[in-house]
Amino acid sequence: MLVLHAIQRGTMHGYAIAQTIHLLSDEVLKVEEGSLYPALHRLELDGAISSKWGVSENNRKAKYYTITSKGRKAIASQEKTWSRLSAAVHRVLSR
Repeated sequence: MLVLHAIQRGTMHGYAIAQTIHLLSDEVLKVEEGSLYPALHRLELDGAISSKWGVSENNRKAKYYTITSKGRKAIASQEKTWSRLSAAVHRVLSR
């Protein structure tokens, strides 16, 4: 869900996705390469994102990811599930 949310902000390469999540979480969350790239691959296979090769800001070859309509639908569904689960955890912890 976090990866899709980051990509929803605009087309970006893997490092930028990880940085976006890190910065938006006030530097609490850190997405490691070993988790990010398999997740991107899985999302691409599922049709939630698409990709194309390009050149990064520092003139390196990079794969750029864009969210698809299927990915936007997935975010909506995942956000509902997350809200329900996080509220349940909160109820348990507050009792």
